[in-house]
Amino acid sequence: MSYQFNDQFSAYTHQFAAVAARLNRLALENAETVFGVQLRTLEKNVDATTSFLGELVEVRDLESYKTLVPKGLQVARDNAERVAAAGQEVFGLTLKTTEAFGQLAKSQFEAATEQAQATVAKVAKATKR
Repeated sequence: MSYQFNDQFSAYTHQFAAVAARLNRLALENAETVFGVQLRTLEKNVDATTSFLGELVEVRDLESYKTLVPKGLQVARDNAERVAAAGQEVFGLTLKTTEAFGQLAKSQFEAATEQAQATVAKVAKATKR
């Protein structure tokens, strides 16, 4: 009986380690994807801002400044829209990862329940003998 318990404990330990590894892998993949989204957004915003500032530095008269003001506002608006879109994408990615965590937990709970029921049935059958 002790040997059977050790085998079951070992099986549960291996199963737990496998689930933990899958959860870690999902979390790492999500973090990498989120970082990539944020980095691409930052790069686009820096490029747009740098381009605008390059034009701004070359302006020599007041009239040219007046024409650049709307462009500067548009660059700021575009940057803000990119940040908002990236935030929504990150939220969606995180939601998908959380759903995957939930599915994994659900499947593990169901598997553990089935194993426990099988063990109870086995013990009940053994005690009836």
